[in-house]
Amino acid sequence: MSVFFLAQRTIRARTSAFAAAFVAVFAGSALITASGVLLESGLRGGLPPQRYAAAAVVVTAPQSVSVPGDVDQWFPERAPLPVARAADISRVPGVAAVVPDVSATGVVRGSGPVVVHGWSSTRLGAVALTEGREPRRADEVVLAGAHPGDVVDLAVGGIASPYRVVGAVAPGQQSAYLTDERAREVAGHPDAVDAVAVLAGPGVDAAGLAERIGRAVPGAATATGDDRAGAEFPGDGAARSFLTLVAGSFGGTMLVVILLVVASTVGLANQQRRREFALLRAVAAGPKHIYRLIGIETGLVATVAAVLGALPGAGLSLLLHGVFVRLGSIPAGFGFVIGPLPVLAAVAGSVVAAVAAGLITARRAARISPVGALGEAAVEPPRLGRGRLLTGWVLAIAGTVAGIGFPLAMGGAAGTAGAAGSALLLVTAVVLLGPRLLAATASVLGRLGLSRTASGFLAEAGTRARSRRFGAATTPLIMGVALAAVQIFTLTTTAAAAQRQAETGLLADQVLVADGGISPAVADAVRRAPGVTAAVSVVRTRVLVTSTMFGEPTTEAYAAQGVTPDGLDRVLDLDVRRGDLAGLTGDAVAVSENAAGTFGVDLGGTVTMRLGDRTPHSARVVAIYGNGLGFGDLTLPHAAVAGHTATGLDDEILVAGTAAAALPAYPEVGVADRQAFLAARDDAASAESTVNLVLNLVLIAFIAIAVVNVLVLATAARVREFALLRLAGAKPRQVRAMTRGEAAVVVVAAIVLGSLAALPPLVGISLSLTGTALPTVPPLAYGGILAAAALVGWGAIAVPTRFALRPPAVTAMRVGE
Repeated sequence: MSVFFLAQRTIRARTSAFAAAFVAVFAGSALITASGVLLESGLRGGLPPQRYAAAAVVVTAPQSVSVPGDVDQWFPERAPLPVARAADISRVPGVAAVVPDVSATGVVRGSGPVVVHGWSSTRLGAVALTEGREPRRADEVVLAGAHPGDVVDLAVGGIASPYRVVGAVAPGQQSAYLTDERAREVAGHPDAVDAVAVLAGPGVDAAGLAERIGRAVPGAATATGDDRAGAEFPGDGAARSFLTLVAGSFGGTMLVVILLVVASTVGLANQQRRREFALLRAVAAGPKHIYRLIGIETGLVATVAAVLGALPGAGLSLLLHGVFVRLGSIPAGFGFVIGPLPVLAAVAGSVVAAVAAGLITARRAARISPVGALGEAAVEPPRLGRGRLLTGWVLAIAGTVAGIGFPLAMGGAAGTAGAAGSALLLVTAVVLLGPRLLAATASVLGRLGLSRTASGFLAEAGTRARSRRFGAATTPLIMGVALAAVQIFTLTTTAAAAQRQAETGLLADQVLVADGGISPAVADAVRRAPGVTAAVSVVRTRVLVTSTMFGEPTTEAYAAQGVTPDGLDRVLDLDVRRGDLAGLTGDAVAVSENAAGTFGVDLGGTVTMRLGDRTPHSARVVAIYGNGLGFGDLTLPHAAVAGHTATGLDDEILVAGTAAAALPAYPEVGVADRQAFLAARDDAASAESTVNLVLNLVLIAFIAIAVVNVLVLATAARVREFALLRLAGAKPRQVRAMTRGEAAVVVVAAIVLGSLAALPPLVGISLSLTGTALPTVPPLAYGGILAAAALVGWGAIAVPTRFALRPPAVTAMRVGE
């Protein structure tokens, strides 16, 4: 009989045991596929071009910076292209026409928001006059829903100017068209444009034309095909980076968890076949036969499960697409790419992980002598291997030291990353030490009263005698408690600290805001108004800073704000730890303590960055403050930032006193009190936290499936054991009481050990982000984790126990092992 034929017969005969491995691989393949789709979509997906669809090539300034060995970083602001480059582009052979284009957000008083463009952009199509003519003077506009001769007030940055309507376009278009020169002025860059759309001559190849333009206009970026959308929609590139980063970080953690879960499930299934392997060894099956048998069995089951799991994985990626769109992380029209590569990677990775786990667990059955194999068939080996114990304790110590030591020794992002990474070390240690820890938990509960009853005594004794089986079944539950605690309480700790810093740091009596931003002229008028003792303009952006983490250079985007220094201490308290914000002028910068640790700088040091529009900027550190989570990691002079944003407008004006006397002249500018402003900031910040929470819930759901899977497998395999107890005089209720005691041991071990495994990472993360060792742990959230662990663990043992007790005891004894 061939090994392959024997493997097929074994799978048919042991459907329940292989079903557990099938479920674990199926769910793991689905998650790997979903992560792969996110990654491929980040690399190849995007928005289709709309306004630029008629252009063969779109030319912009470079919108991203290449990061060796990492994901390219897209600049948070649109980098402008000098308008003079349009003339250079027009001289390139094959170019029929060039269309310099800008976009600005405005408000037509009485009508609502519009997007302002230059009239020449209508050459790109989809816009035609229904009456009137094009604008020729700076005070003329073409507008939908208006008639030539009307006068409208168009406000940009909260300042309205009167425009005479000279033409109209079809209703429903939310655009206003000015002269090209005036459009550039209201967009904040009189000498620059967002992009130059290139119309090609007949028969001209777009790719070849883009190559010629790139040679003729050094330093410019060219886009063809779907890449044109990146120039039209600045959020397209940011969405690609977001998906790539999510797939990398989430996928890495998920892959480790899947490997551990699959290994635990396959290992448990093979442990329950000790008698079968012993018999094969006794009838002259050699170690190679055992290895081949387990490898073929696992490979067959894993291949089918992995292939079938790929389809729901693709569906999961589409579900995540909808969640990301609703949270504003990616644009609504961003298309996902579902190609064969994620499916192939998921199938190959799942099969390799399952087969490797099967071969590892087969080592003892393959190496032990036939006589020893029969001796161990009925009783588990009493001790864990020395290598396993040593590795487990080393990982436990390393994880604890890394969780708390990294933030104390390194600080900044490296300390946070080290603390977060220690969770996987501790979870792996629990996997290796699970049987020993579970037996210890059973002993402690026995001393506390579990063994006072006959059922409790049997539960304690059975748990200790079958610690390997129970340990393998409990491991996913411990993992779920630990990872859920680390992920959820990291979010709550960060959110609570950010909210606390924002509440204590915002001293302003009023916050002025407007759709699209506020013109600097409004701030000047507010400062002169009676009743105002200070008015600080704030412009928010993100900057790119390259630092060294674990010996490797890394480029990340950091939240930054530009502020006017006069009166800053009356409207904002950044909790300055060292230095003085009075020196925040010229080429100066204040950085948060966490950022200072990440950048490796102190007072007097230099931070080299790229501003939002890719402009290089070096600044000297004049202050280090504590409220980085509430107000951003870098604070720069207003003049250093305002000219390098897409609009050149302020995000808000912080006012000490009241600005009521100045506001009637600017009806588009609104007033938000401190509480309303902080609530709006919390809503905006919660989107990123919600994304992380959603991804973690997906991972926790997989772990919950694995917990139920292995506990059901472990309990369902005890039909003969339960039957023997009943034949010896135990009643079904006594057997159920015994399994409830075992469930109590499993749940208590999962809660205690999972919480202990989560503690060092949480302490370290809290030290790194807030400077205190106490993470924010909401009682309801922690109670929810414990209740979920108890419900899943208890239910996964109680339900299959009832099914196992249904057959008469004599009949159940005939069930093969």
